[in-house]
Amino acid sequence: MNTPAANPLLDFSDLPRFDAIRPEHVAPAVDQLLQEAEAALECVVQPEQAPEWSALSRTLDVATERLGRAWGAVSHLKAVMDAPELRAAYNEALPRITEFFTRLGSDERLYAKYKAIDPAQLNAEQREALKHTLRGFVLGGAELTGEPKARFAQIQERAAELAQKFSENALDATDAFAHYASEADLAGVPDDVKAAARAAAQAEGREGYKLSLQLPSYLPVMQFAKSSTLRQLLYRAYVTRASDQAEGDARRFDNGDIMRELLALRQEEAALLGYANFGEVSLVPKMADSPAQVIAFLRELAGKARPFAERDVRDLREFARATLALNDPQAWDWPYVGEQLKEARYAFSEQEVKPYFPLPKVLAGLFKIVETLFEVDIRRDHASVWHPSVEFYRIEREGRLLGQFYLDPLARTGKRGGAWMDDARARWLRPDTGALQTPVAYLVCNFASGVDGKPPLLTHDDATTLFHEFGHGLHHMLTQVAEHDVSGISGVEWDAVELPSQFMENFCWEWSVLRHMTAHVDTGEPLPRALFDKMLAARNYQAGLQTLRQVEFALFDMRLHTEPATAQDVQALLDAVRAEVAVLPAPAFNRMAHTFSHIFAGGYAAGYYSYKWAEVLSADAYAAFEESAAADGTPSVETGRRYRQAILEVGGSRPAMESFKAFRGREPSIDALLRHQGMA
Repeated sequence: MNTPAANPLLDFSDLPRFDAIRPEHVAPAVDQLLQEAEAALECVVQPEQAPEWSALSRTLDVATERLGRAWGAVSHLKAVMDAPELRAAYNEALPRITEFFTRLGSDERLYAKYKAIDPAQLNAEQREALKHTLRGFVLGGAELTGEPKARFAQIQERAAELAQKFSENALDATDAFAHYASEADLAGVPDDVKAAARAAAQAEGREGYKLSLQLPSYLPVMQFAKSSTLRQLLYRAYVTRASDQAEGDARRFDNGDIMRELLALRQEEAALLGYANFGEVSLVPKMADSPAQVIAFLRELAGKARPFAERDVRDLREFARATLALNDPQAWDWPYVGEQLKEARYAFSEQEVKPYFPLPKVLAGLFKIVETLFEVDIRRDHASVWHPSVEFYRIEREGRLLGQFYLDPLARTGKRGGAWMDDARARWLRPDTGALQTPVAYLVCNFASGVDGKPPLLTHDDATTLFHEFGHGLHHMLTQVAEHDVSGISGVEWDAVELPSQFMENFCWEWSVLRHMTAHVDTGEPLPRALFDKMLAARNYQAGLQTLRQVEFALFDMRLHTEPATAQDVQALLDAVRAEVAVLPAPAFNRMAHTFSHIFAGGYAAGYYSYKWAEVLSADAYAAFEESAAADGTPSVETGRRYRQAILEVGGSRPAMESFKAFRGREPSIDALLRHQGMA
């Protein structure tokens, strides 16, 4: 049998030993942990096992939590350090992991045990966890029998396989592209971006400047490059990734068939569970009542945003014609036109701001506001990590450990794009040892690396992303719930889980916070107040367009999962949604859906609307801080304490609406969001 010393994935004594984990450890660890989980399952479903929460937890939850933690470490490495050997080991184990958890979640013997538990014997946290567990069994197919049950399990396994392949295709298509530009091509592109591109080319022994489709390279070119030809080349490569429209050999990453099969499987799953469509299944554990309610919310929001978006487009077209001699701007021109208009209108550029946001200083400012508002201390700590740029921290209150987190901020080849928070382990009063397990989080971003010996420089958007992910991390780490199924982010309705993350973004627009998180990379001078005022004036620049873009994604997602016929022609539906919502046309070759990992590989299927719904919640929650702030804008610690206790500490141990009302004293209103975005 494998021992922890021999196999780091079997060592649960403390944090994962990332520096020791190798691809060859995956299969034997999965073998052993699956075997232990199987034995635990068989033990608790025996007739002599009393239907008691603590007894079931002591045997079954302990075994499945160990399996989940080990697999979580492997999945995390796969996302941040993808390599052929690890990918092969992961893909070999994935069907077995999926099969076990599918079978566990639909085991009628286990379902019967949980149904027989007397809720009166449980505390409030356990009662909520039991409610979630029973609902999970129903959605997991526990009430199915015979052929439908077998088919349900097949669907889960195949869907997991397809989602993984979708994700791999998106990553590989992104990493496969490179364009080597000349100095002349890059006129207008910021110096730090050019320096990074030059270094990337030199690392390969190439001349010129290496441009990629990773966002720290792609976005600045789209915003600043004067060459429309270069922008067009990159734009086309970016929006056709993993699609039938990709150039030449890159078509091998086409996700089209995967999308169609996934959608068909989701519809079949919904039918087996007795629902009309997958949208209905997705909403069962969410705050929204029905797909129709979500669609109505999105269309109402689109209606309110549309006049502002149409004004945004008029302004862009007029500026492009009068100032840039662009009479017919194309899709690849809009980011450039938008950046030029912003500079002209507000007399500042993102690039002017960027030198004031070195990553270490932004982190210091983030930690300062969190420490002040939520009465904690954040300290650098040591742990085994997967890459030299990863840092590790602990969060304490009065010397008592609350949680820990890994921070992986920089983009690199083999790392999934985007930014996210994930849990390494949850807070749990362990039933096997009686000890309190503290939560650990992964915080992952994809910022550009520093060049010429300087620290990484963030855009203001990057800083906002960091605050966003840290908000998720606080939700996970500051929880005071001892039942792991409802502690931290676990058990929180998916359309409320973005509340704490979007809430934190607001502090990036507060002078009282911002002045502590800026220092010019060369001079150390803080961001000038005059420059901040220009940023503030531009805060809602193109808010109408941005809102419609998010509504477009969310409406596409919900319709895709509530109108089964659309699965056969995903692009036709996307075109129809754009015709209804968008005010800027997309080229016929644009295949955004083929890399829409949120809904095809990231758990947001029929749930992407939750970003906009959570913005309503977060804007309204933040309004409480605006109402109670000091004269100089300093946030109230008392309001921070109430927010922490009502929202962050209770996690998923009660419905999100109850938590919101406990903090605000009423149900949420859309007014604060419209006001924050200048669309009141």
